[in-house]
Amino acid sequence: MVHAAVAGDVREAEEMQEILRGAGIASELEAGDDDSLVVLVSEYDLEAAQDAIESGTEPDDLVAEP
Repeated sequence: MVHAAVAGDVREAEEMQEILRGAGIASELEAGDDDSLVVLVSEYDLEAAQDAIESGTEPDDLVAEP
């Protein structure tokens, strides 16, 4: 598993995981520095995961796709 994104809190991490689930990408969470959470995906899915997270979020306001 490789580092795909960093979430500032649990809510943000869960929203990222929901976006990834919707894209068919499995993910895991790992504790990061300063109460952050690291979103991990398989190396094979890394680029697709980053694209999904980017397209499924607004800057400064992470939301799941409808």
